[in-house]
Amino acid sequence: MDALKSEIAAAAARMVVEEGLEYGPAKRRAVKQLGVSARSALPDNDAVEDAVQEYIQIFCADTQPQELAALRRLALRWMERLEQFRPHLGGAVWHGTATRLSDIYLQLFCDDPKSAELALIEHNVDYEARTVTGFNGEPVEALSLSSMSEELGEPIGVHLMIYDHDDVRGALRADAKGRTPRGDLAAVRALVETAR
Repeated sequence: MDALKSEIAAAAARMVVEEGLEYGPAKRRAVKQLGVSARSALPDNDAVEDAVQEYIQIFCADTQPQELAALRRLALRWMERLEQFRPHLGGAVWHGTATRLSDIYLQLFCDDPKSAELALIEHNVDYEARTVTGFNGEPVEALSLSSMSEELGEPIGVHLMIYDHDDVRGALRADAKGRTPRGDLAAVRALVETAR
């Protein structure tokens, strides 16, 4: 990777960790902050993730493991509540790069796309529905809510992406680094148990 891409990745990583930005907005803001051309080639998400891991090791090694564990425990609680929808955890909380500013991203694989929304309504959970780009590049419905983390002492964003039941097959294909891009309830439970 060339020096400019490395510099953009490092600046974006700082924003991801310190401000809780997602990779895309962090890369665009890094370009502006560095004063380089908006047409500059951006680093890919794997490069930003590597820079995030490096930033965490240098600046957050004393706090990030506890914050990550708290986020994984909160994710597990939501996965247990939504077990009937085959929840899978993805994003920074799954990959281990999350801090207290990170949101939780759960993919639900439903027989009926409205069933998860009805379950939230039945349990009086306030949420906001919107459409986002899913892991397969297609638009999917996302139900976003806020959930209090007692351990962190603050509310955490939880985003439920609603997929068709059959999409689960494509969801488990290894990513560019050969990792499983998301984990099911048993996998997240195992992560939580090993952190104790």
